[in-house]
Amino acid sequence: MQLSLPMYDLPCVKAATDAWCAGLSRALANEGFDGAPETLTRGEGVDALWRSPDLLLSQTCGYPLLTSYRDCLSLLLTPVYRTPGCTGGKYRSFTVVSRDSTAQSLADLRGSRCAINGATSQSGMNVLRREIAPLARDGRFFSEIVVSGRHPESIALIVAGEADVAAIDCVTFGLMAKHAPDTVSAVRVLGETRAAPSLPYVTTSDATAECQARIKAALRNAVVDPDLASVREVLLIDGFTELSLSEYEIMTDMEAEAAAMGYPALA
Repeated sequence: MQLSLPMYDLPCVKAATDAWCAGLSRALANEGFDGAPETLTRGEGVDALWRSPDLLLSQTCGYPLLTSYRDCLSLLLTPVYRTPGCTGGKYRSFTVVSRDSTAQSLADLRGSRCAINGATSQSGMNVLRREIAPLARDGRFFSEIVVSGRHPESIALIVAGEADVAAIDCVTFGLMAKHAPDTVSAVRVLGETRAAPSLPYVTTSDATAECQARIKAALRNAVVDPDLASVREVLLIDGFTELSLSEYEIMTDMEAEAAAMGYPALA
């Protein structure tokens, strides 16, 4: 069995993420999952991880869940985060620019360089594509799209002067601002995007309904475990809520709306 939490596994909160994994493992063991992994699977690409029949628990982005991994993963619960930009089980992105940028709105960034963490990211690409769509001309707005790989690297590109703007998941930004403030001190938030359901916890689609119910019970127990209170505080986790997959379809609606405006790809 594999347990992995790749979406917010930042260096500044690695110890807390490991502790959260250990707590989840105990909660899963209490629900009858003998041999639940006590340490995270790291170093394996998320594609292989999310397609693995051995996956017990992971966290993914809602946009690829609806597209590339709809047949591979089953939605469990959606975390509720306590940080600016989050409301209930929803989150948004912050559009971030250099602190020295003169831009006051997205429209001011026409012809600039945009950093994205990945082409299948809701927070770094899809929601920004929808925000930019009304501003695009002949399917273009930016002069260049740079793929960084992760949100922190997108911020680093802005700081280094190699990109001008990026859409950053507000939870990632909140974690960095709280636990590694120097990493965001040279950027500022220009604005916020529309909200969408937060990054869900998932398991393999092969998991039975009974198995999924036991994993959900473990998650609900872990999120109220007093021994994990300090860990949850570090990770900004405030609870879990149960959403349907159809509630995530606001993300593919954003994609369709951008395409209908003549902006099918971020460019």
